[in-house]
Amino acid sequence: MRRVMVRHKVKPDQVERNEELVRGVYDELHRTSPPGLRYATFRMDDGVSFVHLASVEIDGANPLQSVEAFARFQEGIAERCDEPPVAVELAEVGSYRP
Repeated sequence: MRRVMVRHKVKPDQVERNEELVRGVYDELHRTSPPGLRYATFRMDDGVSFVHLASVEIDGANPLQSVEAFARFQEGIAERCDEPPVAVELAEVGSYRP
């Protein structure tokens, strides 16, 4: 299993657009139900920072990469951001009710 956390900070005037694109990703995920993927997005308390958590439970490519709405989310992200996305692999030390 691979776990990745991505954090980015959008420009204040881009929060609504960013959330709209994120909601589009979830709409497609609910329709297509790609196997082996757990995914969550959170807006931090500063109102402009977002954290995405992905858990890929299958071998091979990340199913998120085949989601058209995710590709739309990635388009123009550099222009929406004050701080670009930074991805880090996570290694589980422990969990409770994962």
